[in-house]
Amino acid sequence: MSEATDDDRLDRAFTALADPVRRRIIARLSHGPATVGELSEPFDITLQAVSRHIQVLEQARLVTRTRDAQRRPVHLDAAQLEALTAWIDTYRLIHEQQFRRLDAVLASAGPEADETTTPTASPASGTSTSDPKKEAGQ
Repeated sequence: MSEATDDDRLDRAFTALADPVRRRIIARLSHGPATVGELSEPFDITLQAVSRHIQVLEQARLVTRTRDAQRRPVHLDAAQLEALTAWIDTYRLIHEQQFRRLDAVLASAGPEADETTTPTASPASGTSTSDPKKEAGQ
């Protein structure tokens, strides 16, 4: 699978998930497959509108439909959801590493660093300052 294809799939998936009705459909399907009629029950929209939302989710590969006798239940596509989760986790992990490094720097600076950078209220002026020398009038 090429990078452009991955980007296109991510774009379609995030665009599909931008709509609150489609997010609620995904949430409902997390409890198991459902028909269009079952999915439309909590919404004040037509079956046709719900069907169009499902088509958008299908195009984004977030859901699939199967044939079960006369029913066509809609199912979540776990593989695409896992791909989205993996993409998000990549950036979450990067940010967590940055925060851990920042925590380590702050911890190595010791409690003195907290005292010099924590804003305090000046009793005379009612303003806050982070410079203890200014606060002492020096």
